[in-house]
Amino acid sequence: MSSDIDLKKHIRSIPDFPKPGILFYDISTLLAHPKAWHATIERMADRLRPYKPDVLAGIESRGFLLAAPLALALGTGFVMLRKQGKLPGTTVRHTYALEYGTDTIEIQQDAIRKGARVALVDDLLATGGTMAAAVTLLENVGGVVPAAACVIELTFLEGRNRLKVPVETLLAYDS
Repeated sequence: MSSDIDLKKHIRSIPDFPKPGILFYDISTLLAHPKAWHATIERMADRLRPYKPDVLAGIESRGFLLAAPLALALGTGFVMLRKQGKLPGTTVRHTYALEYGTDTIEIQQDAIRKGARVALVDDLLATGGTMAAAVTLLENVGGVVPAAACVIELTFLEGRNRLKVPVETLLAYDS
């Protein structure tokens, strides 16, 4: 596809969202542009292909938007990692610390087979807390996590330092 598409031109910056002092990088404008969206999926597929994933795990909710079409492009399955209480059936959960409190993510107990290579996908890597928790959860259910991938990385927050797997990103913001 078009390697000349500058994906940063399709990311909207929204100051003071969700609270004052935060600059939010919004992928809605990227999703709305067919050529840029297609280029995003192709570039992410190129980044993940060398890791030979069997399945992709998307983190609720924007990770779903990326992981589902990316799984089609790679010819893999797709599973969802969701907040507690959102998945039907028997689930396995992992609770992790946030700056102020805790959060919990879950996966269906039978979502992946033991030993499956599960690449983790989300839209953005910030502090790395949720992504690190997701790696732990996937390993707890028997998955092998060869890599994580996201469209945007906020490098100044050094989230990749919290992860024990390689991280592939398409765009980096230093502030």
